[in-house]
Amino acid sequence: MTTSRRFADWKINKFQKNITKRGCLPATTVKKGKENRAGPIVIGFFVFVVVGSAIFQIIRTATSSGMA
Repeated sequence: MTTSRRFADWKINKFQKNITKRGCLPATTVKKGKENRAGPIVIGFFVFVVVGSAIFQIIRTATSSGMA
């Protein structure tokens, strides 16, 4: 065998070993435990900010429309 042929065979064998290992992750890389989601306090805060800014915008538009 020539050097390039041996190298090619080595790469093919290495690739074939990787094919058989796909999907088999070690247990340390899999996330376990509670998910990181926004809690009710954070959601309530964002709703308060959005609704409050909308009301403030409506009041500001209503009061400034008579001056134009």
